[in-house]
Amino acid sequence: MIANGDEGDPGAFMDRSVMEGDPHSLFEGMLLCAYAIGADYGMIYVRHEYPLAVKNLTHAINQAMELGILGKNILGTNFNFTIDIREGAGAFVCGESTALVASVEGERGFPRPRPPRLSERGGGVWGYPSNLNNIETYVCVPPIIEKGADWFMGIGTKNSPGTKVFALTGKVVNTGLVEVPMGITLKEIIYDIGGGVMDGKKFKAVQTGGPSGGCIPERLLDTPVDFDTLAKVGSMMGSGGMVVLDEDNCMVDVAKYFLSFCKSESCGKCPPCRIGTYQMLEILEKITTGKGESGDIEKLTAIGEKVKESALC
Repeated sequence: MIANGDEGDPGAFMDRSVMEGDPHSLFEGMLLCAYAIGADYGMIYVRHEYPLAVKNLTHAINQAMELGILGKNILGTNFNFTIDIREGAGAFVCGESTALVASVEGERGFPRPRPPRLSERGGGVWGYPSNLNNIETYVCVPPIIEKGADWFMGIGTKNSPGTKVFALTGKVVNTGLVEVPMGITLKEIIYDIGGGVMDGKKFKAVQTGGPSGGCIPERLLDTPVDFDTLAKVGSMMGSGGMVVLDEDNCMVDVAKYFLSFCKSESCGKCPPCRIGTYQMLEILEKITTGKGESGDIEKLTAIGEKVKESALC
């Protein structure tokens, strides 16, 4: 069992809040999943930048061991389960499942082709079949077991049931973590919960899904927030980052910032990403310094599509 606590998106801190503030809810979810599949060992992969999370997780593991909730013969059931903490080195790519496994094994965090998948023999940690989920996924398990699947399915939408925690940041009045039912619109999150754009300025776009996501303009503010709909409008859910942009934000600069992030965080293993992100950033640099040429936008689009189609992650 592996819990992925390596949220590397700028402005995202959902997993961090759980690991720092309520680590036992994470353990409970992992225990239930481990019992269901017969696993006896789990690990939590934590970002290097989260020292308080590591400290609190370590303390909570010791508490659970003393209470007999972790370890051998848990609560007299003959079920054994232990949890270790694995600390990453800060690489964004290690949020990808196969790169995370490589990092846990002490190798450089490179993604690899699949199959074998993590759940198959030869695909997981040290060749063992492994179950990997995000922190938020494990935390959802205990209330589902307690209240039933129908209760959970009654929240959100048919294809995306339940709730999602977002880190609402940027040019919005009320910033912070918000837990909302799937299917709520972007407008409701930004205006009803977030209080609208700061200083009464005009809304321009909202960026979701981190560096791999997209910017959603004002005309699509009534878009429901779920996995399928966000993908249809050219963005994604990602780990839950949501950055509000106002009339003063330059969208070219925003694109350049995220592209620069992707370029610097590229692991360099596959040429489409290593070379493609460099070329795309080079074109944007030309445009922003007044040296753009006819066809640059089409070239950007073409390279971006090739990177998306052929890169490993």
